[in-house]
Amino acid sequence: MLQTLKQWLGLAAAPAAGTDDDTQMKYLLVGLGNIGPEYAETRHNIGFMVLDYLARKYDGNFDVGRHAFVTEIKTKGRTYVLVKPTTYMNLSGKAVGHYLNSLKLPPEQMLVITDDIALPFGKIRIRAKGSPGGHNGLKHIEQTLGHNNYPRLRFGVGDTFSKGKQVDFVLSPFSADEQIELQTLIEKSAEAAIAFGTIGLERTMNQFNTK
Repeated sequence: MLQTLKQWLGLAAAPAAGTDDDTQMKYLLVGLGNIGPEYAETRHNIGFMVLDYLARKYDGNFDVGRHAFVTEIKTKGRTYVLVKPTTYMNLSGKAVGHYLNSLKLPPEQMLVITDDIALPFGKIRIRAKGSPGGHNGLKHIEQTLGHNNYPRLRFGVGDTFSKGKQVDFVLSPFSADEQIELQTLIEKSAEAAIAFGTIGLERTMNQFNTK
């Protein structure tokens, strides 16, 4: 376990492919956001919020790793590596590329959790692949991987902003009315992330995608 943790933190070389017997039972959860207290509760940081909830629930403690804060949790016979990139949103692909490689996981065993202004507040959409849709974090992940064939959970944050104010909107906190429901929605998103590893992508989409 110590050697594995060192690999995630970038302090030791990764093992050769195929040497990790539990690779099929391991999943990478990447929550997108920006580091720093000024961004902590903003809409753009919903990915961080979901992973923070999972870490608290399953006794995970984030450590500073290469390009990210990282921890591991275990539940229902699965291991989940939780990654919060520290590169800021526009360079999120650095963390994704590093941890997919060090864990020897295919993109199909990674779920990226991100905000989405194209969805009404609280709507969840889980997809196997898709375009970045103007999201800079997803753009950089696609550039890093060379494709967009990786699962993602899009958390709707709405689009109640005036023309030219998109950046200000996503970098602002949720409204008082939204915060009433926010914790329940974070918990639902976290549940979906765990389901991704236990029941598979298709069943997770059928169960959690909201209409």
